[in-house]
Amino acid sequence: MKRYIIFLLFCALPLAIMASPENYTVVIDAGHGGKDPGALGRDGCEKEINLKVALALGDLITKNCPNVRVVYTRTSDQYVTLYERAKIANKENGDLFICIHTNASRSSSAMGTETYVLGLAKSDANFEVAKRENSVILLEEGYKEKYQGFDPASPESYIMFEFMQASFFDQSVLIADYVQKEFAKNNRIDRGVRQEIFLVLHQTKMPSVLIELGFISNREEERFLLSAEGQQKMAQSIFSAFERYKHEYDKRTYTQQTAIKPITIDITIAAVEETPTAKQADEIVYKVQIFSTNKKLKPTDAAFKGWKECSFYEETGLIKYTYGATSNYNEIVALKKKVNKDFKDAFIVAFVNGKKIAVGEARKLQQSKK
Repeated sequence: MKRYIIFLLFCALPLAIMASPENYTVVIDAGHGGKDPGALGRDGCEKEINLKVALALGDLITKNCPNVRVVYTRTSDQYVTLYERAKIANKENGDLFICIHTNASRSSSAMGTETYVLGLAKSDANFEVAKRENSVILLEEGYKEKYQGFDPASPESYIMFEFMQASFFDQSVLIADYVQKEFAKNNRIDRGVRQEIFLVLHQTKMPSVLIELGFISNREEERFLLSAEGQQKMAQSIFSAFERYKHEYDKRTYTQQTAIKPITIDITIAAVEETPTAKQADEIVYKVQIFSTNKKLKPTDAAFKGWKECSFYEETGLIKYTYGATSNYNEIVALKKKVNKDFKDAFIVAFVNGKKIAVGEARKLQQSKK
């Protein structure tokens, strides 16, 4: 009995340390640069706006979030390929990738902000944005080989990306939604969260969003985005969204783990049969959620990275895949540790009689039965 208790005490400490919210890295990507000016307005060009907002955002994060490391794909007017941008993010083990762009349209009346996550084309308008942003690969030498024959102007080229980044879809949508809500608070026109195939998002191995700050082709928005006040407001909105998202990240990956306390269990008492009551009849099951997507996947899909016997549940219009199932909280924590090797953003979810509840609530319910 004493041996068993000592083992629990030993395990609880490293789990709390491993789950620390420190060592979090956000990669900020200022779109275009150098020989690639991006969209052009009457008085300025996209690459300048993107860089100034990116640097202002990074400065806000550095000053207000001491435990967050900021990495930039560029800090000056230099040309960086899409491939190199994603490579930087992956090499630095980024936890979040924020790509900043400025929109343009044939119509000078088009206005507003929109934030993209990786997904299939949903409209002709989305596709036009994707074609424009992806077309920068044409400036790269050997782009056909590097991007496996991808043609940014061909709809057929986009089919291959149908299930890419499925494991980060849920998190990407979450921060994208926060970004748009913060823009709306600052009286910017909200054009919503959208899905499209952007090569720079496809190549990154982390939750990723591409933000269109506004339309440089609109005279009013161009003036706003070229002004120091406008750039600071946009950076502040994105920062506020990041803070909120980071808080959710910390709750999922840290708070639940640090709450673990060694539990002394008298095995002989646990084995005694009792007359079932309404509370005891509640079946509590913990699972590890590995990713979410908007489509059902075959068990052999590459998105599962070889993990078999995954199950799923549906919530908020998404299909959320899980691995494992146990009523023992310590077991699910150990399983999550293994799963995190392939799905670093995986987290624990709980169900009572098949209905999802907060993990903390499930823990309290189990404690009340003892």
